[in-house]
Amino acid sequence: MEYRREELLPGVWLTALCTDKFKTGTLTLSLLSQLDGQTASMHALIPHVLRRGTVSLPDMESLDARLDGLYGSRVEASVRRVGEVQVTGFAASFPEDRLLPEKMGLLGRISSLLGELLLRPNTRGGLLLPDYVNGERDKLVERIRAQKNDKDSYAVQRLIQLMCECEPISVGTLGSEESAEGIHYTKLTRRWRELTATAPIELFYCGSEEFAAVSDALAEALTGLPRGEIDTDIGTDVRMNSLEESAREFTDYMDVTQGKLAMGWRLGDSMLEPDVPALMVFNAVFGGSVTSKLFMNVRERLQLCYYASSGLDWQKGLLIVSSGVAFDKLGAARDEILAQLGAIKEGKVTEDELVAARRAVRHRLSTMADDPFSLENHYLSVNIAGSDASPGELAAACEDVTLEDVVEIARNTECDAIYYLRAGEDAENDGQA
Repeated sequence: MEYRREELLPGVWLTALCTDKFKTGTLTLSLLSQLDGQTASMHALIPHVLRRGTVSLPDMESLDARLDGLYGSRVEASVRRVGEVQVTGFAASFPEDRLLPEKMGLLGRISSLLGELLLRPNTRGGLLLPDYVNGERDKLVERIRAQKNDKDSYAVQRLIQLMCECEPISVGTLGSEESAEGIHYTKLTRRWRELTATAPIELFYCGSEEFAAVSDALAEALTGLPRGEIDTDIGTDVRMNSLEESAREFTDYMDVTQGKLAMGWRLGDSMLEPDVPALMVFNAVFGGSVTSKLFMNVRERLQLCYYASSGLDWQKGLLIVSSGVAFDKLGAARDEILAQLGAIKEGKVTEDELVAARRAVRHRLSTMADDPFSLENHYLSVNIAGSDASPGELAAACEDVTLEDVVEIARNTECDAIYYLRAGEDAENDGQA
């Protein structure tokens, strides 16, 4: 794959991977903003409202008909976060022209459609349509409420919300139910115009077209993009140390049949100059692979939980463990998870464990090359961090990660918060935690 990255317009960057490996082309348009409780729900709503219709394609029926006529191309609204940067926009996939019976110029057509969605939505009197805003607002409120239905991810979400209470990450990607309910079409129109004028924009392309053709198509599609003072002061606030000397504990009670245990650590001095491959290998040793200490010991050998795994947010400097546990084993599982991290701090990692962890990380990185959207997510993340390291380069660097590197990362961690999700209204029947 040929990688290239250039600034097309002020604050508008194009990252392109030119390859003939895939049968479909991939194109994304992402607006970056600081995650903030005042704007998060509006930013999450904007792409869904814009996706309802444009000046020339005024409703979803006409939009979808146009896409069907382009050999079933797809354009979807997208909302996510990278560290404490909120990323909203559109993701498109379309057949490669070289595989079609006739040249359709799909890259140009999809680029033009993305530009129209962003810049020329269906409006009345210059305002976004109230019916579209109200309908998508109600859907957003339902999505926020529905987050409680997935208890595994909800426990992690609550842990981060409580552990990082005064930090932007606590807002959540979609914002709050209260802020979403208060969105009005005039206010959203104002925010849409401000966002398109000030937000840095990341464009990503993966397909067989040459870079010049891609940049020309996108530059034309974004003709008329208002560019004011670009908000470059966005990023992630890394707090390296825990808030208190000992980990804070939080408990919620819900109608659940299985307890949830989520634990959060700060990565400490490891975030001064983050060594991403070393962090990935450490995570694989601890709980991020099927050969990890959490999987092999807490789950398999001791059978203290239904599952236990760890994940890294290396942008924010967080290590998170998520576990499903019987109510009467919450305390024992917590203690054993801490003990397994303690073992790594003492250097009790076998050569086989280290080799297996390196292999697991390399495999995970190598599989990105088989999925354009995984590649897009990777490059968006590293580009926001000011890097351009490819998955292959990170995978190769894993070979140089030593036991000493893993131990040092473990020793730098500080447990900041522990979250329990239990059944009922009190914990009188469970004194383990």
